[in-house]
Amino acid sequence: MSKRILVCGSVAFDYIAVFEGNFKDHILIEKDRSLSVSFFTPTLNKFYGGCAGNIAYNLNLLGSHAVPVVTLGADGADYLQRFERLGIDTSAVKVLDDYFSAQCFITTDLESNQVTSFHPGAMIKSADNDLTGIDAVYGIVAPDAKEAMFTHAERLHAQGIPFVFDLGQAMPLFEKADLERMIKMCAILTSNDYEASVISQRVGLTLDEIATHVEALIVTEGDKGATVYTDGATHQIPALAAAQVVDPTGCGDAHRAGLLHGLTQGWSIYEAACLGSVMGGIKIAHQGTQTHSPSKTEIMQLLVSNYGVTKTL
Repeated sequence: MSKRILVCGSVAFDYIAVFEGNFKDHILIEKDRSLSVSFFTPTLNKFYGGCAGNIAYNLNLLGSHAVPVVTLGADGADYLQRFERLGIDTSAVKVLDDYFSAQCFITTDLESNQVTSFHPGAMIKSADNDLTGIDAVYGIVAPDAKEAMFTHAERLHAQGIPFVFDLGQAMPLFEKADLERMIKMCAILTSNDYEASVISQRVGLTLDEIATHVEALIVTEGDKGATVYTDGATHQIPALAAAQVVDPTGCGDAHRAGLLHGLTQGWSIYEAACLGSVMGGIKIAHQGTQTHSPSKTEIMQLLVSNYGVTKTL
């Protein structure tokens, strides 16, 4: 069977600005007062981004056969060409000439807090991009239009393709019944610690209880590392000591790619999550979401020296 990984989610152009201060010193929420803030951001960069684009990029670094199931707009020709230059499979990329591609506007402060605005563009038609019939061993349903996330999940589930569900920035769209429905279909649920607390609250279950409904629940916790809940046990994975902390944007996507690559290589969930931590730690030392380019040798050295995982990529 092919080792294709179906990567369902958004592709977007990311505009990342840096506020040379801390949001908490300027955002004061008081009763009966409207919010009106402005941040001076002398640094601004445009990057290729979107969850599916970032995950596919990182999978490609690891040598996986990523198949992004994504929808671009009329302005997305250079993104498509970038995939092709990198050797990423574009057979499931759909281009809609009547829309812009998705656009993400991110402002980061000096404590790595972020304020994000997102224009979906062609992403609102992502559900029309049918993955049925594509041979794959694994998939991921990453943040996208809500309809598309469910449509892709149902198609993966119907084809017997296990998948990771990454709620991410789509969290405001999912109520209790939505989360319960998705948890029933996915093999692995991933989230950061804040998202995990919201999921727990909305479904009325502890994280340990949620983990009994999936093969694994993986919660990333920034510089504290990650927690893996699987088979009734809890495993703590320390964060990789980053060369420097530059930009947290896309670290979660890099982590998901490491996890997926390990799973498709037959590694244990714990070992795959360790690779995820390596990829996230590498990414945070670079500005932008697709600007890091470690070699496989470098990745393996970090995996062995930090986690004692001696696998071959």
